[in-house]
Amino acid sequence: MDKSELETMRKSFNTVKRRSDSIKNSPSTLRLKKRVSEIKKESIENNEHYLKQAIESFKRNDIEVRIAETCDDALKFIDELLLECGASAVAKAKSNTLGEIDLKAHLADKNIEVVETDLGDRILQLKKTDNKPVHPTGPASHLNVSSIKDIVNESLDSNVDAVPREIMEEVKADVLNRIKNANVGISGANAIASEEGSCVMVHNEGNISLVSLKDLHIIVAGIDKIVPTLEDAISIVKLETIFATGNFVTSYMNVISGPSKTADIEKKLLKNMYGAERVVVILLDNGRSEATAECMYCIGCGNCIVHCPVYNAVGNEFGFNNYLGGRGVAMSKFIGDDEACYESGLYMCTLCGLCTLNCPVSIPTNEILEKMRQYSAEKGFYPKAHGKIRDNVSKNNSPY
Repeated sequence: MDKSELETMRKSFNTVKRRSDSIKNSPSTLRLKKRVSEIKKESIENNEHYLKQAIESFKRNDIEVRIAETCDDALKFIDELLLECGASAVAKAKSNTLGEIDLKAHLADKNIEVVETDLGDRILQLKKTDNKPVHPTGPASHLNVSSIKDIVNESLDSNVDAVPREIMEEVKADVLNRIKNANVGISGANAIASEEGSCVMVHNEGNISLVSLKDLHIIVAGIDKIVPTLEDAISIVKLETIFATGNFVTSYMNVISGPSKTADIEKKLLKNMYGAERVVVILLDNGRSEATAECMYCIGCGNCIVHCPVYNAVGNEFGFNNYLGGRGVAMSKFIGDDEACYESGLYMCTLCGLCTLNCPVSIPTNEILEKMRQYSAEKGFYPKAHGKIRDNVSKNNSPY
């Protein structure tokens, strides 16, 4: 990220701070924080039980389930599903989990077009290079309107001015045209209710509704998204919305508990009325079952990076894949390995703890990273300067 992009990102983050300040310390939000912390702790501590329950509930609801131990497993399942329905294009909603498995690059190699339906993600997709997101809910927050105009005009061969409404309409028209004949939609999930077998998704743009109207809807979610009940899932997405956008609730909240169906003709059950005839949930482990429990408490609001002094200085260089900031670095050890953790910015963190202070579920990210530095050093991944200081202390009883 260059200097102007960092400055734009900081301005965007300041806007989020101002919006959320008025409600994040309200009595109702404080009660919600306490409740969600308890929900996540219970869910992660008993993940195996709730995973089993979720699988049974999905099957009861006529939702197909696949368990993916690794990214490769998830991609293999997706390949099989797309082959079955002869898909040449996929309508995609925003999802960090799909970024984790690098879905777009994988399908591009197979000549399958993936069309981002979220405006921010679509802008980054059109950007082509240096298109890593900077925030989980505002992926293009580092790009100003002039830069976005140039990206859109160059990619879509259009001639819009640097006017947000014009840019939005141009991108929207292009997306709707490209997904018109797509028969597959793919998304993540913000939370999964184990008891009911329901996937909860929140959005402001209405694009997830478009994705779920395709003949086949594939939902890819980490096993850490599973919580006991639908009420718990709603609590989580509400708290995520407050800390991510500064609003009590988003414009849309989709609860998907099965394929589209109707029984309005002599009570004969018919599938594929308006929505998907087939819903497939892929539950991804990919290191989560081995991860530090607190890492799995994250609700994906991105409030930690908004307040992180390191992230505000270097941007998305600090983090791993679509998982940004210190928590992303922590996740990289389990999703990737010790080297990935080191390369993601393990030693960039100042250990100041602002992330924890501003985390709605109080994840002790700085403490997690401090422990990971010890493991990393034991594996031989540490800054050379640190090794020199260590050797000086050992030999000379002085760091100098």
